[in-house]
Order: sequence, then structure tokens, then C-alpha cells
Amino acid sequence: MARLRTATIYWRAALLAVCALLLSGCLFMSGGRTSSDVLPDGGNLSATFVGADGRSEQTLDTGAPQANLNAIVIVQAERGELQLELLNADGSVALAVKGRPDESVSRSGSVQTDTTGRLRYRVTAAGARNGSYQVFFQRTAP
Repeated sequence: MARLRTATIYWRAALLAVCALLLSGCLFMSGGRTSSDVLPDGGNLSATFVGADGRSEQTLDTGAPQANLNAIVIVQAERGELQLELLNADGSVALAVKGRPDESVSRSGSVQTDTTGRLRYRVTAAGARNGSYQVFFQRTAP
């Protein structure tokens, strides 16, 4: 009987560890709204939320394969931490913007899309409340 209890405890601990690993790459966002608008020479992405926690890597189809883009990122959260990173085609961070409570933070820079024209970005939030992020991008001249 004692072996069965011990085995059950180990099984539950292993299951909990697997669940924690799976959820560590998730972004939980409550009251979230995301919109995007892509035009031939540029576009924008906008998201607002009531609460957010976690981390997620996402993409936006720009229709511009292997293009260099000029980008402006604006991040804001009333409370907690919110960070947005634009990622180059190779996965390296091209631009990172970390918000400060009750303050809008913006940065500009350049980023490269992948071979299918997707702009990759990573959102990381820890206890973020009443926040938003925006990305504006425009193709650079060839």
C-alpha cells in the first residue's frame, strides 16, 4: 500500500512538472483585443488587454518576404511588466521595448521578415494590467 501511495505521488509530481513546462510558453491574456492592417508598403498591429501573464511568440504576415522594415513599437501597462521584442528572420532580437508602470514607452529600429514575409515578435508579461502594445512598420527602400 505504501508503494502505491509513493508511486501515485511521483506520478502526480511528474504530471505537474510536464504541465508547468507546457504552460511556460503561453501568454494568458484576459479582455484582449488584437487588430492589424497590412498595406503594400507597411502596416500596423495593435493589441489591448485587461490582464496578461506569460510569454508568447507570434507572427504577422506582412506580404514582404525577406524585407527590411523600419518599425516603431509602443508599449504601455498601468501595472506590472510588459515587454515586446521584434525578432529578425534568424530569431535574434532586433528591437526590445519594456514598458514602465503608468508610462508609454516607444522605440524605433529595423527588423527583417522571414522567407514567407512574416514579422515575428515576442510578448512577455508579468502581472500586466490595463495595457497595450502597437507596432507600426514600413518597408525600407531597396
